[in-house]
Amino acid sequence: MSDIALVTGANKGLGHEIARQLAERGMRVYLGARDETRGREAVAEIGTGDVRFVRLDVIDRESVEAAVREIDAESGRLDVLVNNAGVAGEIGTEVLDITADQLRATYEVNVLGVVTMISACVPLLRRSANGRIVNMSSRLGSLTALSEPDSRQRKRGALAYSSSKAALNVLTLVYAEALRADGIQVNAATPGRVPTDLNAATPWRGDRTLADGAVAPVHLATLPPATMTGTFRGPGIDESPGW
Repeated sequence: MSDIALVTGANKGLGHEIARQLAERGMRVYLGARDETRGREAVAEIGTGDVRFVRLDVIDRESVEAAVREIDAESGRLDVLVNNAGVAGEIGTEVLDITADQLRATYEVNVLGVVTMISACVPLLRRSANGRIVNMSSRLGSLTALSEPDSRQRKRGALAYSSSKAALNVLTLVYAEALRADGIQVNAATPGRVPTDLNAATPWRGDRTLADGAVAPVHLATLPPATMTGTFRGPGIDESPGW
């Protein structure tokens, strides 16, 4: 059987492109989405390979557990988990006006949702001969970039989003060590400045394509066994933004 992959938040944007590229590489891809209609439309849009919709809301544990049971029943294991689902709820809000509720809502998806997904999927990933987890991060979560006084990341001031991605980077490192003995590789990727719904109303959209943005996560999702774990890869694959 070909590799089995699950991509969260995959009905549009970068997640959809990652799912498409993994399907093109011969994987059976479970396209995770909260809305069934949009999810099934997204599967039809890909139109190639073995792509299957699975209803999945990363902040709803029952939904996550049901999705994992469905994958288990159909495929018996999971080789790749791409934690792509994310939010950036504070867009357009000044830093000093951002509330704890906005941080809480952002962390619920970007951090706690990832913990929920990994916890639920580890039993299936342990059945793989080459388990891989890819966490979609951002340069906005890089302490290296944020510590530079004139950096674009620092000036953007995305308090909730940036801090949630910094927390995600910590999760990546800690899970990489915890799952090392299982042979499960855990890495983070940033797509670079790719136009998505998250940055639609900002001047930070960039001019890279979704296909460009998918290069690093797809590379990490297709690693051979025992290649790398606990790394943060930029759009150029070999480039590291620095934690």
